[in-house]
Amino acid sequence: MVDAALGPLEGPAFDIVDPRFAACTVPDARVERIWTGSRWTEGPAWLGARGLLVWSDIPGDRMLAWEQATGRVTTFRQPANSPNGNTVDRQGRLVTCEQAPHRIARLERDGRVTPLVDRIDGRRFNSPNDVVVASDGAIWFTDPSYGKTKGRGEGADVEGCHVYRFDPTSGSVRQVTDDFVMPNGLAFSPDESLLYIVDTGSTERPDAPNHVRRFRVGPDHALSGGEVLADANGHFDGLRVDTAGRLWMAVDEGVRCYLPDGTLIGRVNLPERAANLTFGGAGRDILMMTATSSVYLCPVNAVGCAP
Repeated sequence: MVDAALGPLEGPAFDIVDPRFAACTVPDARVERIWTGSRWTEGPAWLGARGLLVWSDIPGDRMLAWEQATGRVTTFRQPANSPNGNTVDRQGRLVTCEQAPHRIARLERDGRVTPLVDRIDGRRFNSPNDVVVASDGAIWFTDPSYGKTKGRGEGADVEGCHVYRFDPTSGSVRQVTDDFVMPNGLAFSPDESLLYIVDTGSTERPDAPNHVRRFRVGPDHALSGGEVLADANGHFDGLRVDTAGRLWMAVDEGVRCYLPDGTLIGRVNLPERAANLTFGGAGRDILMMTATSSVYLCPVNAVGCAP
């Protein structure tokens, strides 16, 4: 059973698998639990202009926020349409995967929620799961069937589980993959020439994969390649990339760090299975992790790519 006390955890924060990970660590750093009280936390996003870490409490149908300046945790939005993954666009607005209406939505600066996209070619999405915004403003998101409402009554649903690219300017939406079982976390390389996408198909059937794949992004936004970069040997989920191109991936034992070539170099140890993570703080060098019932922080000697 997990000790749910708030504050620094006992034991080392880091597990160095490869000497190259030592340069990513902060001496004597501790993992700190800043909040607990959910059955499944997800979608951490750092709102830098407000000094807020926002995350989803999916079973609670709410979003919570931790204020760095005071340490207070407050309800950010409730009800929240069964929120899952979140990110921040280039204007600092929160973009959210909403499972209940099966859509991507954006929180405007005045507090209004703007629905952005909920279907392609007239067919409704399954259950948007995780999301990233590219430098051109396009929104890329995964659409597995986790959280999908059964018997919704009207219209047709998309066939299969895919990854999509939505252009808010033109309103066009495009399917960019066709061979995933359950697409999940995704993240761009620093120069956006590569897109990493997790497939957590093994949660649905034992012969399906649980790995991360690497795609090349073409000038026309088409994906090519798709080779397996790393197998989870357990469960991958969300991921983020730092400015050196390293992948920080949510897994059963916490967070793993991989080099761009797929070499595992180290871990951040958590007492619960991690769902997702982001980099926050003024220098984007604090790892902020949602893990099952709780939210954790750990300083690292790495800088997350700007959202």
